[in-house]
Amino acid sequence: MAATDLDLVNNVVPVELTSFTAEISVKTVTLKWITASELNNSGFEIYRQKSEDSRQVSEWKRIGFIEGKGTTADTNYYSFIDEEVSVGNYNYRLKQIDFDGTYEYSNAIEVEVSTPAVFSLLQNYPNPFNPSTKIKFTIPSNVKREMSNVSLRVYDVLGKEITTLVNEEKPAGEYEIEFNAHGHSGEVRNLPSGIYFYTLKAGTFSQTKKMILLK
Repeated sequence: MAATDLDLVNNVVPVELTSFTAEISVKTVTLKWITASELNNSGFEIYRQKSEDSRQVSEWKRIGFIEGKGTTADTNYYSFIDEEVSVGNYNYRLKQIDFDGTYEYSNAIEVEVSTPAVFSLLQNYPNPFNPSTKIKFTIPSNVKREMSNVSLRVYDVLGKEITTLVNEEKPAGEYEIEFNAHGHSGEVRNLPSGIYFYTLKAGTFSQTKKMILLK
């Protein structure tokens, strides 16, 4: 027989956190956690702390809230994406809050967001898109910490250049550029539905990916 909410309360089922992990992507940290059971769980506040070094640690900052499942004996899966990160070391922790206002902090987990080690061009998102999509790419650091001359251009299926999104020197880091099929300020275009290509070039590196405009 399935347990009722009253059964759970009488048995004093806690909010049992079984896992709390982090995944690092381009300019984002995705936090994931799992609960085995919950009792009167209003939700989770997410906190972040950046540490420059062992002597310089910032205050904990609340960066989000995820609603809980109340009272349940089921396993539940949660996630939160932190999109405001740069290169550095971070700590994250959860503040689990009951409906009556009582709370408890999780253990903190440490994350290192580092400078990219290699050039990379990611798949645009969303794809298919209409009218705009975002393209992400990374420029690695090198021994001399020099700037890299970078170009990012969009072409149609015949190889005709549609637009130049980037054409300048850029330091190592992670970048996100928006492509709009209607054009940007000072530029007017009305591209038809179809397949387009975008190419990133930097020094000897060159990579091309396909994207689809679907109206």
